[in-house]
Amino acid sequence: MSENEKFARLVGGRASVASTHLPIVEEDVASADVAALYADFRARFSRAEVPGILKCFATHPLLLRHMMDIAEGLIFADGHLVRRQKEMIATLVSAQNSCAYCADSHGYALRVNGGSAEVLCAIQQNDLVSASLTDAERALLLFVEKINLRSHEIRRADVDKLLRAGWSDLQIAEAVHVAAMFATYNRVVNAFGLKSQGLLSLYPGTDHAE
Repeated sequence: MSENEKFARLVGGRASVASTHLPIVEEDVASADVAALYADFRARFSRAEVPGILKCFATHPLLLRHMMDIAEGLIFADGHLVRRQKEMIATLVSAQNSCAYCADSHGYALRVNGGSAEVLCAIQQNDLVSASLTDAERALLLFVEKINLRSHEIRRADVDKLLRAGWSDLQIAEAVHVAAMFATYNRVVNAFGLKSQGLLSLYPGTDHAE
């Protein structure tokens, strides 16, 4: 069983997280369209439990379908960036946006996909000059931070710096997409009121901040 399959099995066995601000679409009240999409999610992602974030998007079935496609094709797959690099971005953006639900689940996914405890700790603490990061990773995460917090300040010089650090145009573009998607996810999750699932507490030897 691969590490990603183990992750899917573990997350799939966790109890659904209730929302505290806005109601999410639980399965017992889901429309036929949403119920079919939930079944499709289980088949595509090999997870028994539909995560709370998808139940937020299920208020609009078309949006739910598109978000599942984005998750499968962009977030939970190697692309121009490998999965570990995407999880670094996801964890950083989620931590900066004080999204405990996403910071926990993607911090866990970062460990499952090869991120060390030291790298996770540095990202959680926003220590983007940490010795646990490579020079290329530092450059990428500093760029991601700018996307998340000050995107209006990005200039061509920021891209040129990443190119000199060894990243390609397509990798940089994918980093933009992943960072922007997680900024969206974080705001949706926080507004609906999803709490952390406590996944990092299940990873041996991982200290985590929420």
